[in-house]
Order: sequence, then C-alpha cells, then structure tokens
Amino acid sequence: MITETTPQALDRSYAPTAQHQRVVFSDFDGTITAEETFVALLKAFTPQLSAELMPEMYARRLTLREGVRRLLESIPASQYPEILEFSRSKTMRPGLPEFLDFLDRHQVPFVVISGGVRGMVETVLGDLQPRMAGIHAVDLDVSQDYCRVIPTYEDGTELVAKVNVMAQYPCQEAIAIGDSITDLNMALAAPVVFARDRLAQYLDEQGKAYIPWNDFFEIRDYLAQRWEK
Repeated sequence: MITETTPQALDRSYAPTAQHQRVVFSDFDGTITAEETFVALLKAFTPQLSAELMPEMYARRLTLREGVRRLLESIPASQYPEILEFSRSKTMRPGLPEFLDFLDRHQVPFVVISGGVRGMVETVLGDLQPRMAGIHAVDLDVSQDYCRVIPTYEDGTELVAKVNVMAQYPCQEAIAIGDSITDLNMALAAPVVFARDRLAQYLDEQGKAYIPWNDFFEIRDYLAQRWEK
C-alpha cells in the first residue's frame, strides 16, 4: 500500500489556512456512486458522440472543459426529466452514512465536488443532501431546445475546476477522494488522497502517493487510525 505524502504540485489558487483543521473533498460519479453514473448517462443519451470523445478525454488529448460541454450540450433539454429518472436507480458505494457519522464526531466538513450534473447528484444523494457542507457540480440551463452548461465553476481545462472549489473551504489539511480523470487536479492539490480506478493510474504516472480504497468503511477506518491515536 502506498502511503500519503506532501503533494508534489499545488494549484496556486489553493492556499490552505486555519479556518478548518480538516475538510474532506469527494468526487461523486464512481466515487459516491458504485458505478460511473454520469458516464453511463452520457453513453445512454449521446452514444455516438460519447464513443468519439470519451477516449480522447481519458487519454488527455481533449480537455474535460471542451469534451463534457460538447456532450451535455448535444442532449435535447426535453430529455432532462429522463436524465433525473435515469439517476434514481443508481446505488451508492457502501459506508457513506457511517463515514459521515464519523466526520460529524470529528467536526470535519464533507464537500461534494462533481464533474457531473447537479440534478443527478442531488437525486442520488436524496436525504443525505443536508449532511453535505457543500455540493458543487455542473448546472444546466434547460430553457432552450438543447441543454446549456452554466459556467459556474469553469476554468482552465476543466468544466468544474475542483481546486478552485477547494479554495472556498480553507483548511490545514485537505483530504481528497476520487476515482477518475476529473479528480486529478484535486488529488494533486491535497496532502491526503484516497484514489481508485483511473485516478490511481494517473497518480502513479505523476508519482503522487495515495491510499487505495474500495468503500467508505475503509476510508473511515484508515482515518480513525490517524485521528484517534
């Protein structure tokens, strides 16, 4: 197992202060959810364009900002209710409520930063929404013929610039949890990173240390050993 270390690269927009001792920043799709919900949605609602663009984004030849925008804005706005309905059956990875209980005991905020659609995130979280210190995701304008991305968190190569969102929650120690390319900059900016799947591969390439994980019980138990000595 690889242990955490000080990140080799920090985004200059992320400047921790002592407002909170710790904050946990979590991806949503494939992290909170047990499967890649947003990717599955794009494949279902825009299959041909997804087949063309997703490999380019994973290979980092096409920016997330451009690729995800093109995919979302190819979907008719009339299908937005179907998008939300598509999300309702998606299951969460085991252990999230128990992990939130653990964070509450330690007074550590839990912030969701998703590269997916806000409506999907809120639909899946359901009754857990009030327990989030913040939910940041892609907002859509569905008042016209096609979905339009509202550029709330857009910056650089990202449609949701996660490091910029992290800067809204200054702390002494940031803990990042993720699984894919959308989490790479967030992971590079956090001293403690829990990574799985594609994110682990990207961090191996970057030489950035991380803690492998499968569910939120494992993250809770690992942090309990660190925090409750």
